[in-house]
Order: sequence, then C-alpha cells, then structure tokens
Amino acid sequence: MRFTKMHGIANDYIYINCFSERVDRPEELAVRLSDRRRSIGGDGIILICPSDKADFKMRMFNADGSEGKMCGNGARCVGKFVYDKGLTKKETVTLETLAGIKTLRLHVNGGLVESVTVDMGKAVFEPKLVPVVYDGAEMVNAPLEVGGKAWNATAVSMGNPHCVIFTDEDISKLDLEVIGPQFEHNKLFPDRVNTEFVNVIDPHTLNMRVWERGSGETMACGTGACAVAAAAVKTGISPSGEKITVKLLGGDLEIVCSDGFSIEMTGPAETAFEGEVNI
Repeated sequence: MRFTKMHGIANDYIYINCFSERVDRPEELAVRLSDRRRSIGGDGIILICPSDKADFKMRMFNADGSEGKMCGNGARCVGKFVYDKGLTKKETVTLETLAGIKTLRLHVNGGLVESVTVDMGKAVFEPKLVPVVYDGAEMVNAPLEVGGKAWNATAVSMGNPHCVIFTDEDISKLDLEVIGPQFEHNKLFPDRVNTEFVNVIDPHTLNMRVWERGSGETMACGTGACAVAAAAVKTGISPSGEKITVKLLGGDLEIVCSDGFSIEMTGPAETAFEGEVNI
C-alpha cells in the first residue's frame, strides 16, 4: 500500500489515497501503522476518499484505532495532498468530515501548497452538544476537580469535545502523562475529551499543550487550538475578530474567532516522506 507521511506543525498522520488504495479495516490499520517503533509511526491515519457531498472526504483514525470526527491539522494536509497530487486544481476546496463540510483555502507558492486556511465552523458551548455532563447552560470557566486538584474548565465542541484549562502554572512542567488520562476518561465526558492546558502570554498570544483522546500528548491539535481561542474569547481573555496566535509544541497557528464564534484557522502543511508498506 502506498502512503504519504504529512504533518501540520508536527501533528503527524499517515495519509492514504483511497481513490487508488483500498482500506478494509482502518481501525486495525491505524493501530498497526501508528507504532513508531515497529511501523511508519504517527498520531494516526487519515483516509482521503471520494465524496458525494463535497470535493473530497476525510476520515481520521487515532493511534488507538478510534475514529475522530475532525482534525484541523489533518484537514490542512488533505488540502495540500489533493492539490500537490493533481487531484484538483482548485485553490478553494470543500471537505466532508464527520463534523460537517469544511471549506479549505489553499495558499500556493511555486505550484505547491504552503499553508491552508480552514473554515472550522462554529465553536459550540451547549453541554449536551460537547458533550459534557453539566447542569448549567454552559460550562465556562467552571470549577472542576480532577486528580484531587481544582481546575477551571471550559467545555467546547469543535466537532469533537474539548476541555480548555487556563492556568497560571507553567504548562511545560505539567505531567500530562498522568493528568491527561484523568481528564480524558472523566465521567463528565461521555465521549472522552481532548484537554488543552493554556498559559496566557497576552490577549493575542496563547501557549498550549494538548492531551488528545486516543493519541495522548501530541505536538499540535488544530481543533484544540480553535477551542482554546474560542474559550479565550468567551471568557474575555482575547478579543473577537482579531488574529490570535496559539503556540503549540510543534509550531504556531493563527486563529480568528468572530463575535458569533465562527472560527478560521491558518497554518502550514508539510509532506515528510512517501513510501509503501506491506499490509
């Protein structure tokens, strides 16, 4: 099977062109190929498929085999893949995901895509849509005890569930290998949750680490960066309608969150290598 290894600010996936390749058991394949010691290695696999609703369809599977609804870094790389490989000549393409149809604006230089702006849709705070078990209208900057420690949490969906934690603690010193699973498997989050730990540098600059459900700590998470920006606007930390730089371990993303919490994300997409694997 042919594959392409790509990453968006080091959030790396194995991309498979399902116009020419057949994948029968993607859950099993994701677990096998994501192994960084015994196989290709990555945060999961992403299938690029035909769609009857959009220009292309994306399916993403985490390293543990669970299927995710949306991946912002992955969506950008899909945009680069389909243009660079000649599957489209359009510089604006639509992408079907389990979180709805996303619009990608491709920024091309020298015949190749360098970066992509993704219309990520609206951030949603309604508890049952996140989902989070919470009695109030919205779980925003709410006290939450996890691992015997008090945190302030904002629950938001970007098509997948996020729990955003703004903290004064130095996030570089947090033991996410211990803390992350305590959030991911907390009973308040019936579908598990991605958790972002954030230091506020200034209203336009946020520094975050992320624990992704099904993958553990990753170098970057596009939907997580969007969730962080939305939570920052919601809590009054950052202004709406202006660029917010979200700094992740793998690099920076530029996020704009409107008054109505519609989100646009811009960031790079890169091809690392290509090859074939015996499956």
